Amino acid sequence: MTNKLFVTKRNGSKELIDLEKIHKVIAWAAEDLDNVSVSQVELKSHIQFYDGIKTSDIHETIIKAAADLISEETPDYQYLSARLAIFHLRKKAYGQFEPPKLYPHVVKLVEAGKYDQHLLIDYSADEFEQLESFMEHGRDLNFSYAAVKQLEGKYLVQNRVTGEIYESAQFLYILVAACLFAKYPKETRLDYVKGFYNAISTFKISLPTPIMAGVRTPTRQFSSCVLIECGDSLDSINATSSSIVKYVSQRAGIGINAGRIRALGSTIRNGEAFHTGCIPFYKHFQTAVKSCSQGGVRGGAATLFYPLWHLEVESLLVLKNNRGVEENRVRHLDYGVQFNKLMYQRLIKGQSITLFSPSDVPGLYDAFFEDQEKFEALYVKYEADDSIRKKCIKAIELFTLFAQERASTGRIYLQNVDHCNTHSPFDPTVAPIRQSNLCLEIALPTKPMEDVNDPNGEIALCTLSAFNLGAIKNLEELDGLADLAVRALDSLLDYQDYPVPAAHTATMGRRTLGIGVINYAYYLAKNGVYYSNGSANNLTHRTFEAIQYYLLKASNQLAIEQGACPKFNETRLSQGILPIDTYKKEIDNITAEPLRLDWESLRASIKEHGVRNSTVSALMPSETSSQISNATNGIEPPRGLISIKASKDGVLKQVVPEYEKLKDNYELLWNIPSNEGYLQLVGIMQKFIDQTISANTNYDPSRFEGGKVPIKQVLKDILTAYKLGIKTMYYHNTRDGADDSFIEAEDDCAGGACKI
Repeated sequence: MTNKLFVTKRNGSKELIDLEKIHKVIAWAAEDLDNVSVSQVELKSHIQFYDGIKTSDIHETIIKAAADLISEETPDYQYLSARLAIFHLRKKAYGQFEPPKLYPHVVKLVEAGKYDQHLLIDYSADEFEQLESFMEHGRDLNFSYAAVKQLEGKYLVQNRVTGEIYESAQFLYILVAACLFAKYPKETRLDYVKGFYNAISTFKISLPTPIMAGVRTPTRQFSSCVLIECGDSLDSINATSSSIVKYVSQRAGIGINAGRIRALGSTIRNGEAFHTGCIPFYKHFQTAVKSCSQGGVRGGAATLFYPLWHLEVESLLVLKNNRGVEENRVRHLDYGVQFNKLMYQRLIKGQSITLFSPSDVPGLYDAFFEDQEKFEALYVKYEADDSIRKKCIKAIELFTLFAQERASTGRIYLQNVDHCNTHSPFDPTVAPIRQSNLCLEIALPTKPMEDVNDPNGEIALCTLSAFNLGAIKNLEELDGLADLAVRALDSLLDYQDYPVPAAHTATMGRRTLGIGVINYAYYLAKNGVYYSNGSANNLTHRTFEAIQYYLLKASNQLAIEQGACPKFNETRLSQGILPIDTYKKEIDNITAEPLRLDWESLRASIKEHGVRNSTVSALMPSETSSQISNATNGIEPPRGLISIKASKDGVLKQVVPEYEKLKDNYELLWNIPSNEGYLQLVGIMQKFIDQTISANTNYDPSRFEGGKVPIKQVLKDILTAYKLGIKTMYYHNTRDGADDSFIEAEDDCAGGACKI
């Protein structure tokens, strides 16, 4: 390598390339790391240098050279490349490695319109000095390479047109904390800011994309999930599509309940016309969803829900498949099909399911969610009424069509509406749950709007977060973390704006939160237990009991201080009924683990003081934020010990936590022999989680005769899930023979929004 190459500096001047300077930076990045070679990174970099190369290109060449060396044998290159990337990021943002002081940094970015001006109104210069003392910029060096690239791509405040970056990660964390606790009393708020900053910057609490990207900026919409219910009128359909556009434009993922829309051929205006059916209106919603991009990053995404007994169900089930023509397909939505006990009974008994248009059977649609006995009585009555339009189809044929479409697209989901209403914080007689969200983990009451300003409509929002199970020392630590998470997210509800009145009405009345987990696979590996053989069942019971208990305790404490949510009376909690009272008792057959916490004292306190938040828990996919925390995502088993994750920044390699020590303890997805053990674990979690769970089913065709997954196996798993009280089922994954280490990071879960 010759020293006679020149480098072009940022100001346009040229000077000889300084290899010693480059060596020092790489050596600094390699400090304390195992099995990394400075000279190997230099060698890979040097062969790509050329005369006149820009300083920034040198940095990027070195970073890429180090990232390319990440492997199972040399996992620490993910930290070496991350440190080099942090060095480069800070040089771009500040012109130097050392970050600026907090107060002048905030003043500068408020003046530039990048940070919200309330920061300078709510906090004094003296308080900013105290905030600065909490910050530890050295924590930037704990990120993996995939995390730094996600930060650069999605979270740090920047100009997406020019590529300018204005901050590094610790500013993000301290200012999110400062914003969320700004309205707390001055004598306590800095303590909360410090506690929350430490929890999020050490990855103990994980935050979703809208909060990390948006809080501290002038944008004020941070809810990840939006649930919109459509009525059976043109006014309601138009109000629904208008609300979809408003929320997609602000980075939210959408759940649409369109189950009330009457079937093709139904009477309109006493026979003056007949109805065009569901498909034209589903297309209308699809157009609304795709009309706005999410912050310029990607198009919106939505899941649309309807009942299995809808008269058009045979046409609706195939809307996503590749056969057919554009006129009878709506492929850019995902679908959630709604089931209940009666539908399963008809399948098990070899009977038929009768299909109706909801408009022809008064009371049936509402009873489907509110009262299972009433639904069955009405359903049987309408089946016997010859004056009502209907169609009978064998249950096995309908379930088989559902299973085939679920298997072929992977994106036809399932909601058990009876479990969503019988094992729920809400009283279904006054606040029934009639849908879920984009990723099938939210279960909240909704009401159709008759126009976009309808004060009686209810759009349900859920604000998300997650505990990093791999980062906590013991379950008692969840007590303090739950208090911080609940307080921060509850503050966010008052901090954000509401583009549609129905969303403000619902949120202020119910104050719903959804706090879940990441790094569950690492948690199991660390404890030497497995998905497939029942060994993780008792640990999972203890863990999720603690999560729900401490979250409810935190919300109860907040109610004591600030008052219960106004619609607390519409919850079962107000009647003293807790999740431990309504779960499916089948769970007792798979774990005999007793309850270990003082639920009776909590029950008494909740009855007396209420809770600030109608819901506190939900288990979401969390694909992106798990990368920030260098964690395994959500509750899922990893597909490989090293994951190659596709993103708009290219291919990112991520190694499972503590690879060297625990590689033999990880149970990889395609090594798990069946869905049985995983579904048992989800059922145990669902005993405690008050909303629902983004749970997937996975099939390796090579395990079955003829290399094909039998539909009866898919149906068996669906029945097992129902038996265990599982409320929803998300993706159906089929192994395609590709490299098992590959994971497509950019799934459509909220276009990145509710993938916390």
